[in-house]
Amino acid sequence: MAVIRKPRASGVGMTSDRTRLRMVERLRAAGIQDEVVLGAMGAVPRHLFIEEALASRAYDDLALPIGFSQTISQPMTVARVAELLRNGAPMGRVLEIGAGSGYQAAVLSHLAKEVFALERIAELAAKARHLLVRELRMGNVRLRHADGLGGLPEAAPFDAIVISAAIPHIPDELLAQLAPSGRLVLPKGSAGAAQRLCLIERVGNRFRETEFDPVRFVPALLGKA
Repeated sequence: MAVIRKPRASGVGMTSDRTRLRMVERLRAAGIQDEVVLGAMGAVPRHLFIEEALASRAYDDLALPIGFSQTISQPMTVARVAELLRNGAPMGRVLEIGAGSGYQAAVLSHLAKEVFALERIAELAAKARHLLVRELRMGNVRLRHADGLGGLPEAAPFDAIVISAAIPHIPDELLAQLAPSGRLVLPKGSAGAAQRLCLIERVGNRFRETEFDPVRFVPALLGKA
């Protein structure tokens, strides 16, 4: 049975709003230009998505462990992914594959009309769902325990898809679930090999691929756990 954490109060020490605003200023200085994305980053209490022992590092630009050999991505990566997905325009329906702690989904909830998030590890999915829906009351987020590499065809098409784990090749099923002019962002590569943040844009029935920053993500795995 999953152990559900109670959310920790904000406004104390490293979890304060002021600390979060300092993180936003660092993101802006590092090149994140979309003010709507920066606003979303500032609105989400990242310290609630990690273990309490690591709360003092919550707003540093670090990937942090969340258990089960998984990590919460560093704020710069989360912001960069959101900026590429949004492309300066409102988003309708978004799919995240590999929700982990739920932090990326929480940021996307401020940027999209609907967010569908899939997580293959049952305990992580339960914790993230409780925090997002029950505690933070993000009513536009739907989180499921599922193997996400086949996507979610019953909810497609999606204006944006993000894969939050590294894969060497993009499944055709996911490309088929992109709406016209949809955008898919993922870390492309294998565990132990070079990975790059990659943007796939759907243009009619064609797909245009652009590579961006080097990144390091845990590998995507098949099946539920």
